[in-house]
Amino acid sequence: MLIFDLSQPTRANPALAPATPAPAPAADIPAAYLRETPPAWPEVSELDAVRHYTRLSQKNFSIDSHFYPLGSCTMKYNPRVANAATMQREFLARHPQAPAETGQGVLACLFELQEMLKEITGMSGVSLTPMAGAQGEFAGVAMIRAYHEARGDSGRCEIVIPDAAHGTNPATAAMCGYRVREIPTDANGDIDLEALRAAVGPHTAGLMLTNPSTLGVFERNIRAIQQIAHEAGALSYYDGANLNAILGRVRPGDMGFDVIHVNLHKTFATPHGGGGPGAGPVGVSERLLPYLPVPLVALESGSYRLLDEQERPHSIGRLSANFGNVGVLLRAYVYMRMLGKAGMKRVADFAALNANYLMAELQAAGFTPAYPQRRASHEFIVSLKELKERTGVTAMDFAKRLLDYGFHAPTTYFPMLVPECLLIEPTETESKQTLDAFVAAMKAIRAEAETDPALVKSAPHTTPVRRLDDVKAARELDLAWRGARKM
Repeated sequence: MLIFDLSQPTRANPALAPATPAPAPAADIPAAYLRETPPAWPEVSELDAVRHYTRLSQKNFSIDSHFYPLGSCTMKYNPRVANAATMQREFLARHPQAPAETGQGVLACLFELQEMLKEITGMSGVSLTPMAGAQGEFAGVAMIRAYHEARGDSGRCEIVIPDAAHGTNPATAAMCGYRVREIPTDANGDIDLEALRAAVGPHTAGLMLTNPSTLGVFERNIRAIQQIAHEAGALSYYDGANLNAILGRVRPGDMGFDVIHVNLHKTFATPHGGGGPGAGPVGVSERLLPYLPVPLVALESGSYRLLDEQERPHSIGRLSANFGNVGVLLRAYVYMRMLGKAGMKRVADFAALNANYLMAELQAAGFTPAYPQRRASHEFIVSLKELKERTGVTAMDFAKRLLDYGFHAPTTYFPMLVPECLLIEPTETESKQTLDAFVAAMKAIRAEAETDPALVKSAPHTTPVRRLDDVKAARELDLAWRGARKM
């Protein structure tokens, strides 16, 4: 039911409406774009509105209500204390353009966050301003471009990317004006070193990769990969999507990376999903320090201030208004303070433990790991190719049926290297009991696929909305209310 279906004339509360007439439209808006009639807002009481949207929220799958094992997305619990600390009036009431001397507390937190991220990643400098992982990627590749341009090395026009990379990697490279050169991975999930050697040269600006990779395994030849890239004059970029797998154990800077973005809204448990808000700080090695986006927080003579374009003339510039999503940055800061150094290591330990336990249990139940000879990092892949060939039940059918058992599905059909795959990431915050319940559901659905495949292929059966035509929904998306109609 839509809220319009609850609407009754004169039911809205006029006491909450603005007392003054609506302002006249701006003179520069063409007449063709001006309304001739008021918008058809639903007329409902406040109580009806609250109940309606509360009921809608209860129909959603969310990390607060269900296990949500999306691979490479780290959908884990966000501690409420981090949110509560950040919602203090002293943080919320400060105007972003207020003088630095009136915001020393906020700037101190941001400076310490910069320093902690430097230590965690092994980088020489960090900028907090990118407002998402994708924007952090853009900043990283833009800095690689600025570095080569400053050296007069204009022939570098390609970015090398493994075929198992996140989809944002080639998109980011293209947005920064580079051609993408794809490198295959071998049967064990490692980058093909010979193909990499053949691909790099004076035309290569950089290498983008994730370690552990999207295949759920740690790249064992990382030192050789870095040597190949650097000897060709290229820089290397680290996609920080899977940083929780190695947190406190190994640092991207120590692997030889020149630039990294960190998804604070993943590894460091700030709100994630729904398009934002996010935060994707970037860290760089010594040679990329001049190009960091501004503003940066500096500590000078015992006080904090922001460094802008005048003091950082080689910076790639600003990526966000003021200082980006400060509320998200502060949530990550509180979470990192809660963890401490020992807690950081426990994040990686339990992320790896949960993934390997779940992979072993599913393998024992008859599921096929994509890389059975490799230890999982923080996530792993199972392939349903054999099951599909025998029963007709696909990975998508499996995903839909999991909803009936009270679990959100893992990532489906990504990476595309593995047919009929589920990319599963249990995260470090789930209990063994939850993982065991998920295994039981997977086993039950597998048994259903063998005995009653039609039941699985027609799932879900218990959700408010049954299976949709995904292609039609994407191509013919209709979000506008046009009066009474049957839904």
